[in-house]
Amino acid sequence: MKFPAWFKVLVWSLVVALGVTAVGVLAWSRGEPVSALWVVVAALCVFAVAYRFHSAWLLAKVLTLDELRAPPSVVREDGKDYVQTNKWIVFGHHFAAIAGPGPLVGPVLAAQFGFMPGMLWMLIGATLGGAVHDSVILFCSVRRGGKSLGQMVREEVGPFAGLAALVSIVAIMIILLAVLGLVVVNALAESPWGLFTIAATMPIAVLMGCGLRYGGHGARTLWSVSIFGVLALLAAVWGGQHVHGSALEGWLTLKGTTLAWWIMGYGIVASILPVWLLLAPRDYLSTFMKIGTVAAMGIAIIVLAPTLKMPALTKFIDGTGPVVAGPLFPFVFITIACAAVSGFHSLISSGTTPKLLMRESHIRTIGYGAMATEMVVGLMALIAACAMEPGEYFAINMKGEAAAVTARVTELGFPVTVAQMDQLAADVGEKTMVGRTGGAPTFAVGMAHMFAGVLGSKAALALWYHFAIMFEALFILTTIDAGTRVGRFLVQDLLGLVSKRLADTGSFAANTLATLLFVGAWGWFLYQGVVDPLGGINSLWPIFGVANQLLAVIALSLGTTVLIKMGRARYLWVTLAPLVWLLSVTMSAGWLKIFAADPRVGFLSAAASLQERIAGGGTAKQLADWEHLVTNNYINTAVTGTFLVLVLLVVAANARVWWLLLSGRRAAELREDAYVPLTPAPATK
Repeated sequence: MKFPAWFKVLVWSLVVALGVTAVGVLAWSRGEPVSALWVVVAALCVFAVAYRFHSAWLLAKVLTLDELRAPPSVVREDGKDYVQTNKWIVFGHHFAAIAGPGPLVGPVLAAQFGFMPGMLWMLIGATLGGAVHDSVILFCSVRRGGKSLGQMVREEVGPFAGLAALVSIVAIMIILLAVLGLVVVNALAESPWGLFTIAATMPIAVLMGCGLRYGGHGARTLWSVSIFGVLALLAAVWGGQHVHGSALEGWLTLKGTTLAWWIMGYGIVASILPVWLLLAPRDYLSTFMKIGTVAAMGIAIIVLAPTLKMPALTKFIDGTGPVVAGPLFPFVFITIACAAVSGFHSLISSGTTPKLLMRESHIRTIGYGAMATEMVVGLMALIAACAMEPGEYFAINMKGEAAAVTARVTELGFPVTVAQMDQLAADVGEKTMVGRTGGAPTFAVGMAHMFAGVLGSKAALALWYHFAIMFEALFILTTIDAGTRVGRFLVQDLLGLVSKRLADTGSFAANTLATLLFVGAWGWFLYQGVVDPLGGINSLWPIFGVANQLLAVIALSLGTTVLIKMGRARYLWVTLAPLVWLLSVTMSAGWLKIFAADPRVGFLSAAASLQERIAGGGTAKQLADWEHLVTNNYINTAVTGTFLVLVLLVVAANARVWWLLLSGRRAAELREDAYVPLTPAPATK
């Protein structure tokens, strides 16, 4: 049925008006109770308007997709990395790979500033920054045979910039994956139920991969495999509760260090196996769970209409917060990355995803659509954190003994007791909920309360909590496996500068060597985070945020260069605006993390403060812990400083090319692959 133009204008005008009203109600709340429903309304309205209008304009006018141009999966199909794949399977893989812990953990940690800063950053950043960033890089890689971000910088900007970009990207990826692994460890350590469910997803994914590989791309096969996967996954969640008291409990109750080794092993296997066997079907399976769960959360919020108990702005915007040390600017913009703008997405958009697309037109659904969907996930996570009792929220996210933590939180103005936290732990089937840093346990508690509230009973609270833990860990692992595979490609790009044989992705030996080198690097940082006396996440997450957004700076710099070469200089603001913003945010945050006088913020001042404690003496354990933290702070200083310098070099190299191109001193030569017509057309649209 075709609606008249005036009716469409009316409907979309109402959607815009409703979205503006929702944001206005939330912005003008001044301590009075405000319903979380307004956040849901704002999220859905922004999603609808952005996807309908902004994505259509971006892909048609700015990038100009070609429906009849053959993508790399057709031109270079090899059955291993380049594989023609159903659009929705690719969407599932891409969404699962980009939407790891970021849209869940970042908004939860940033909730300490209040719900308003994080909400606005996600609504604006995801549409005008993140979706543009993801779509542009995916487009660039598809047009260049699925090449990595570093390779594209080398070809479009120059050898020096390419080398600096490759080194930067590999170094940043190491930190990113270490932090992702640390979130999984914090969520699954000493949790046999959660670990059982996660382990069960691996054979389920392999069976799905075989079904999709040998059953074809038809709708019947897709539906059959999808139904099997979802039912098997739900059975794994339900079955996990019976591990308690069984012979499996001892095997699946792992310490953090042991779990870290298992995660490294999983990264190695997932990187080397063919993409269709484990990685793509597991990501697709994860997407069903994530989108379904987020939709269920949205329904629960509509049914319960919970009140946001965290204020719109807290007193911690001045930098005194106990969860994220540092002021609102710039730290809220690096704490929330994946649900707004995330450089990690550029690695997936120039890694596995462009090698799977069957048509260029799918970039809109996969590049833009997945990012907009991730924004909604982040906003649901923010609601889950802000609808909790603030005292419980802060107690979960602060390390220390229960009595000391609860006393400190109460002193900050958010009353909570040890008995209250003990009862919370008993309700969700855990030994303790104090000091469960990392964001994942906080989100799981908020989500469990919502689902239990819809049913009107707390009897199933433990089941919902462990379901949420599985839900988070499942997605984080999909980011680790896809990220490790992309990292392997990048390491091979670097090794190829030494020997062409080491860059051959068709060589099992070269693939294995690159994988071991890369996993060994991020595994070292993961292990150090696990044994960190402060929990690791507090020191590594800010570096994660800075590194992530620095990656986005590199990607947007390349995107700007490509737009100029394409003759689209009039659209430069599309990539240049988010680039300038992120550069100011990351440089400010990086500078503060290194040189801030507050020991809670600056690495150097923290190291100096710890050395004073060591000089004053203490117990053997205290001295060992302090020495460990001093070393960590110096390593963090060196890592962050290196990132800042390398990225500035890449941006400067791009800026030089912009000036040469715009001034006519250099010819605009695009390094796209030769045009190959898409004939015959794929059977699946």
